[in-house]
Amino acid sequence: MTMSSKAVAASLLSGLMEPLARCLTPASAREILALRPDEPARRRMEELASKSNEGSLTPEERAEHQFFVEVGDMVALLQAKARRFLAEHPGA
Repeated sequence: MTMSSKAVAASLLSGLMEPLARCLTPASAREILALRPDEPARRRMEELASKSNEGSLTPEERAEHQFFVEVGDMVALLQAKARRFLAEHPGA
């Protein structure tokens, strides 16, 4: 994905997630900020990233790596919305 197409995709995803952002509470925002992959998922992501850097991913691994990247982008976007919510509601 090129940088401009990635920016367009991020913008579209942000718009799709806006209804979720409107449903945030202080507790749910903090839960979103605490999201982290479990240990097996983290190890697999590291393995796939390493193989990607080496250029040795199989087609199946490439698809799996892309899935992790896309999920990571979605979580990062949700976390940004959660941080913004908490910044806008400091006493909450």
